[in-house]
Formats: sequence, structure tokens, C-alpha cells
Amino acid sequence: MPGILTLGALGASLSVDAFAAALGKGAQAPRTRWRDALRVGAVFGFFEALTPAAGWLLGYLVNDWIADWDHWVSFVLLAVIGGHMIVQSVRGNAEIEAPAPSETNYFRLMLTALATSIDAAAVGVTLALMDVNIAVACIVIGGVTCLVATGGVMLGKRVGPYLGNYAGIVGGVVLAGIGTAILLQHTGII
Repeated sequence: MPGILTLGALGASLSVDAFAAALGKGAQAPRTRWRDALRVGAVFGFFEALTPAAGWLLGYLVNDWIADWDHWVSFVLLAVIGGHMIVQSVRGNAEIEAPAPSETNYFRLMLTALATSIDAAAVGVTLALMDVNIAVACIVIGGVTCLVATGGVMLGKRVGPYLGNYAGIVGGVVLAGIGTAILLQHTGII
């Protein structure tokens, strides 16, 4: 089972899309308040915690069928998700349009949060293959995302246009790195 630091790194990587969207929210806000930023962060954190559980359930159901090559599945899923994040960041599509915190339409905010957390469902499949305590993983991933998205809203006014794409690249590299580490550990290389 991965340690809390690995889960924290995983949560940070998965929260990059939420961070980019939160930066956009903060950049659009006429004034940024902690209360509004925390609401946005809580919505992103909730969905980022929920989707890995759905993916974990799917992974748990198919675990017996793919137990002999689960490390390859984990590697491919994390590498593809990380690669996609990098490509989207390089293309400049990492930010997802959303309303400013002071004008938050909660239905639109929830759709944005769900859209940014879809990749966490695929990671949830990987967590099931690794026999991770999903409750702890979801709490850590959701908590990290809440903090990152809240910070993203607060930082958005000043650094949103400059940092969004670089954050996506870093998050993609970390996810691909975690997948590679899983593969190397299970094949006995490290």
C-alpha cells in the first residue's frame, strides 16, 4: 500500500485540473474572498474524492481477472492520464471555463468539478489493483484538491494566466512517474 506521501503526491497531481479551473475563477473574480474560495475548493475536493471511489469499485471487480499484469495496467493508465495532462497543458487547454467565485452557479461549478475529476476515476482503478485503503486515499486526494483549488482561486487574480499550463505539465509528469515507479517495483527493477 502506498504511503501517505505517495497519496498526497497523487492528490496533488490529480488536483492540477481543479487548480487550473480555480485559477480561472480567481482571475475572473472582481475581488477574491476566502469564503468563496473555500466553497469552490470544497466542491472540487468532494468530486475529486468521489470519483476515485467509483474507479476503485470497478478495479476491485476486475482485479481477479488481471491480477497477473495489474502493474502494467496501473502504469499504462497513469502514463496515459499524465501524458494527456501534459499535452493539454502544452496546447493551452488546461483551464476549464467556469464562473467567478462571487457569481458562482453551483450547478455549473459541480459540472466543472466533475469534468476535472474524471481522470481520478481511472486512478481509482489503479488504487484497487494496488489494494489501497480507498477511504484513506479518497480523504487524502479530496483534502489535497480542496486545499489546492482554494489556493488556486486566491492566486488566480495575480498568477492565473502564467501558472496554469506549467502546473498541468508538472502534474502530468508526477502521475507518469508514479506509474513508472509502480511498474519498476512490481517487475523487481527497484
